[in-house]
Order: sequence, then structure tokens, then C-alpha cells
Amino acid sequence: MPLIFQVEEATEKRPYLGFQLDLEPALVASVITESGIRLKKGDASTRAMNVSSVDADLLDAVVRLVRLVETSTGRNVLAPLIIREIIYRLLIGGQGARLSHILSSGGDTRRISKAIGHLRKHFDEQLKMEEIARELGMSVSGFHHHFKSVTSMSPLQFQKHLRLQEARRLMLGEDMDAASAAFRVGYQDPSHFSREYKRHFGAPPHGDIANLRSRIEA
Repeated sequence: MPLIFQVEEATEKRPYLGFQLDLEPALVASVITESGIRLKKGDASTRAMNVSSVDADLLDAVVRLVRLVETSTGRNVLAPLIIREIIYRLLIGGQGARLSHILSSGGDTRRISKAIGHLRKHFDEQLKMEEIARELGMSVSGFHHHFKSVTSMSPLQFQKHLRLQEARRLMLGEDMDAASAAFRVGYQDPSHFSREYKRHFGAPPHGDIANLRSRIEA
């Protein structure tokens, strides 16, 4: 998923810590089988990204896993056990439908992941749906359906998100003007770029970047 985030506070004494846990479908399936949990089959309406409350038991498991980073004692033994616990608590909590959808997608999810990797590398190029679908062994309609099922966006929307976020980074981080950034990420018409940028970020390029810089300086 194309994402942006901002670290609002980080110091040498209190550094920012990011945590990501990749859930392997085979491991999720194993936990479901051993626990006997019954989940409804996922469908295309399941959102690609979801947020739910973290209860005390799930938070405790995550904290224990993070603490293993600071020690090598027992890490190889304990980490897999804690990860299975985290998956179990996600399944019985608010993320059961999301995990079920990942399993039901099977090989389609892996193929769409390959397509996502292609789009990330070539987001500034013209989107050739027929070629991508053919390389994945899917029809154009099947590719479009499964892509939207996994990401909640069409391939074109996904590409647009990548382009606009990269353009924003270029203007903010490399002090590039809007027209140059637009051309760099694949737009041929600066006016079209400005309209889509405003629709996505809520302000035209110049105003959005000025606002971001004022917040950073403050």
C-alpha cells in the first residue's frame, strides 16, 4: 500500500521506534488449524487496511516481542512462539476477517504482490494493463478484480497514489518545483497534475508544501 507518515517527535534519548510484523499465510493457517477458530470467508469488500483497538493481552505480546530485539538470549526460540500468539490474538480480535481474506486469496495475493512491486519500480511509466496481466497469467478483468480486492484500489488509482506521494517528496525534500516534480513522476500536463494533487492532498502543490514546511519549522 502507498503510505506516508510523519514522525512528530524523536530525540537521541527518546528515539522513534517502528515495528512491522509480516504475517506469512502458511503460519496464519497453522494457527487457525491448531486453535480451531472458525472464520468467515473473506470477500472483496474487506478493506486492504484496517485499524482496531489493541487490548492489553495483544499489547503485552507485542511488547515482549519488541524487547527481544535488545537481547539474543532465547530470541530464536521465543520469537516464533510470541508471533503465533500475536496472530492468535489478531484472529480472535478485530482482524479475523482481514487475515481470512489473505488466506482465501491464496496464489492471487502473491501474484498481485508481484504486480505491486512492478508498479513501485515503474510508477512513472504508462500503465500497460494487458502486459502486466499477461505476465501474471491472468485476464485483464481478473487482474483488475484481484488487485482491487488486495489493495482496495484499482491499478490506476494505486499508480496515481505512488506518483503523487513521490512528487510531494521531491518538492518537500529536494526543493523541486511543481512542474519538474510532475514531469519526474510521469505527468505530461502540469495543470492536470495540480488538479489531481489538490484532489488527493486537499491543497494545490505550492500551498501544501508551504504548509508542510511551516509545520516542520514550528
